[in-house]
Amino acid sequence: MDDRANDERTITEDTAEKPHGGHGLIHGRTTQAVLAAAYRVHGHLGPGLLERVYQLCLCHELSRAGIPFEFEKPLPVLYDGVVIERGYRIDLLVDSKVIVEVKAIDAIQPVHESQLLTYLRLSRMRVGLLINFGAVRLRDGIRRKILGF
Repeated sequence: MDDRANDERTITEDTAEKPHGGHGLIHGRTTQAVLAAAYRVHGHLGPGLLERVYQLCLCHELSRAGIPFEFEKPLPVLYDGVVIERGYRIDLLVDSKVIVEVKAIDAIQPVHESQLLTYLRLSRMRVGLLINFGAVRLRDGIRRKILGF
C-alpha cells in the first residue's frame, strides 16, 4: 500500500451543493469569497476564453473585494535532496490559506483534480479550489478539495 495513503486523506466536497454558504467548512469564508468573485467573472464573460483571461479577471475581482492573494506563486519541490525552486506555480494563493487552480476547458478530468491535490500536498495547505471557467454553468466546474494530514 502507498505510504501516502496512511499519512493523508482526501475529502472531496462539491461546493455548489453546500446550502449553508461555506459556514462550518475549513476556510469557508475564504472559499466563499473566491467563489463569489468567480461567479461575477463567469457571469460577465461566460465560457470560451483563455485561462489567462479568467485568472486576471479573478485577480481583479479579489483586489476589488480587498481579499489578499498571490498570483502565480512559485512552489518549490524537494527532489532527491535538491530543492527545485520553481518546480510548480500555483495559479492563486488566497489569504495565505486556499490554493485556487483555474481552468478554461470543456470538462474537469481526474488529472486536474490530482494536480490540485499535489499542490496541496507539496505546499502543506489543506484547502483548494479547482474552478473551470469553461463550464457552461460555473457550478458544474467547481471542485473543493480538502487534504487531511
